[in-house]
Amino acid sequence: MESVRIENKSIIRKLLVYVVVFAAGFLLHMHLMPDLAALMRMKGGTPSVSVQTPMRQDLSDKKKFIASVEAINSVDITPQVSGYLEEVRFKDGAFVNEGDVLFVIEQSKFIANVASAEANLEKAKSDLKQVSNDYERQEQLYKEKITPKAELEVAENKLNQAKSSIKQAEANLILAQINLGYTEIKAPISGYIGKVLVTKGNYVSPSVPSLARIVQTDPIRIAFSVSDKDRLTFLKDVHSDNKNARFEIVHPGGKTSEIKAENFFADNEINPETATLPVYLDYKNQDNALIPGNYVDILMSIGSEKKSLVVPQTALARDINGAYVMTVDENNVVHQKYVEAGRISGSVQEVIQGLADTDAVIVQGIQKVQDGMTVNPILVQ
Repeated sequence: MESVRIENKSIIRKLLVYVVVFAAGFLLHMHLMPDLAALMRMKGGTPSVSVQTPMRQDLSDKKKFIASVEAINSVDITPQVSGYLEEVRFKDGAFVNEGDVLFVIEQSKFIANVASAEANLEKAKSDLKQVSNDYERQEQLYKEKITPKAELEVAENKLNQAKSSIKQAEANLILAQINLGYTEIKAPISGYIGKVLVTKGNYVSPSVPSLARIVQTDPIRIAFSVSDKDRLTFLKDVHSDNKNARFEIVHPGGKTSEIKAENFFADNEINPETATLPVYLDYKNQDNALIPGNYVDILMSIGSEKKSLVVPQTALARDINGAYVMTVDENNVVHQKYVEAGRISGSVQEVIQGLADTDAVIVQGIQKVQDGMTVNPILVQ
């Protein structure tokens, strides 16, 4: 038993020696280990970071409105005369110009109607000539007191009837020509036409609801509403001489673009169901980015545009001294710069002071660099 105790004590002494030696070695290693930057330099590994120069962005206060897109002009194409469709002269969804022939209705009977009306006019003219000669003879005989006045009056009445027949024949000819013209259905406006609703060979008449529909997309109209409470302030801001209302549109895909309004006006009545005033904005839609039925956001800014210096929020860090960014100079050396941060807009942060437009700011990799470290900067947009 005594020998076992002696052996256990020996083992414990050895373990204590190992612990002391391990602790001493660990402390010595920690004391001699270089800092992170020195270690990087010793190993020859220069960290890569993403940098970009600050941007200028308008951070003025903006009012947001939910808006719908509608066509300024839209037309349902309907026939004015009856007949079978002989031709359809457009492709579904195509752009058509005002005056383009879209449909042709059978023309034979309308051509015949025009010819008949022309013949009736010629007959009426011939009758007028004959009646006019008779009147002249009766007038001369009456002057010579050969025929009574009653005979002259009958001749005059026939002359007036012949003249009326001329006017009626001329009107019938015009009407026949108009109906013939209606056999070619033309586009009344320029715009995109939808699919054909009645195909070639079908019988159509003015009672047909529609053959096709055309909508104008350039310019196009954006409609939104302003509450009755804000109506006067809104209209004053928009129309005031010392203020400049600027509009931006947020497209369905998220892209934002400035709108140059072609026409801006408010409706003349408050909607009693919503207590809002409809407001309309027209603008050029040359790239056909919007079509009627779209829903978009409208951003309105008042006053002169002021561009603020901004950086991505990922470029800013904070410590007990405040907000700072890490920049890279022309020698690829990192510098810590304390800045005064301003407003946040989306993913960017305003920098009021402490930063220049030409500074190369680290936007990715800020957590792995220190002031005075040399890095490999990669410029990003």
